[in-house]
Amino acid sequence: MNAPVLFPELAQLAGAPACPLCGTRETRFHAKAHDIEYCTSSDIYTWQGCDACGVLFLDPMPVDKLGEIYPANYYSYGEGKPSAVQKIKEALDRKRFKGLLGAIPGESLSVLDIGGGSGWLLDMVKSADPRVTQTTVVDLDAGAADIARANGHTFVQGRIEDAPLDTQFDFILMLNLIEHVADPRAMLTKVRGLLKPGGQLFIKTPNFNSLDARIFRHRSWAGFHTPRHFVLFQRSSLEALCRECGLEPQSFSYTQGAPFWSVSLLEELRKLGLVTITAERPAVTHPLIPLLQAASAAFDFLRRPFAPLSQMELVARPVG
Repeated sequence: MNAPVLFPELAQLAGAPACPLCGTRETRFHAKAHDIEYCTSSDIYTWQGCDACGVLFLDPMPVDKLGEIYPANYYSYGEGKPSAVQKIKEALDRKRFKGLLGAIPGESLSVLDIGGGSGWLLDMVKSADPRVTQTTVVDLDAGAADIARANGHTFVQGRIEDAPLDTQFDFILMLNLIEHVADPRAMLTKVRGLLKPGGQLFIKTPNFNSLDARIFRHRSWAGFHTPRHFVLFQRSSLEALCRECGLEPQSFSYTQGAPFWSVSLLEELRKLGLVTITAERPAVTHPLIPLLQAASAAFDFLRRPFAPLSQMELVARPVG
């Protein structure tokens, strides 16, 4: 006869996954999800929540399977022809960069793009402010190195946590990146040391406290980007982590989450048998995506003044 389990709550906690930020095992189930975009795996993953930190995290995090979960046709690896929505977004991004860079003094500026691939975003940054003379990309994709260097960017292959950088930067980009790493605190701590006094860090990341995140919570919401997103934030948790790492938020805004809406809606059509998504023809390449993105972006722009959207943008400066 088995002995009774004393304090069953503690026994349950002992088997619960630990929060990647604070280490507590007082975490809770949030949702199940699978890869609805690239079909890299048939595995079902669990998203856990840590109320103490205000984050969601993937369990398990497939940190040893990056070559599998990031296929050769992953959207950020290719150039591709931009859609009308993407062209509008690029114009808005260029305007945003011009404003942010204009607030940084100096005759010449240095910019680092973490996870910047071939450096296409740095090309945009350089066109936004002629004072940008030094540009560096840190990225895992060795295939992007030749293109980046041909366009005049320094390229460092690897993780930013391990990158042998011996200089500081005026402006650092972390766009749609922090959610892809298993230890966001370690990344932000490293980035804090790479910022010049008075420099700026620009972060863009999903917000799980949004309408589409709630609607598609148990339907593999595209913002989960399972299994490539590891940790997701909301405004309060993102700002808190920045402060813990010596970065003071200067501005915050929500922006449209058309990529999440469109892929989530396409998945609903797939479930109805109306469209087909395969590893060879991933969701992002489906001909319906531009139309769904346009409609979703318009919907979000109308809601933006009074609703938290599913993408966040934060600008922070180093403290001290």
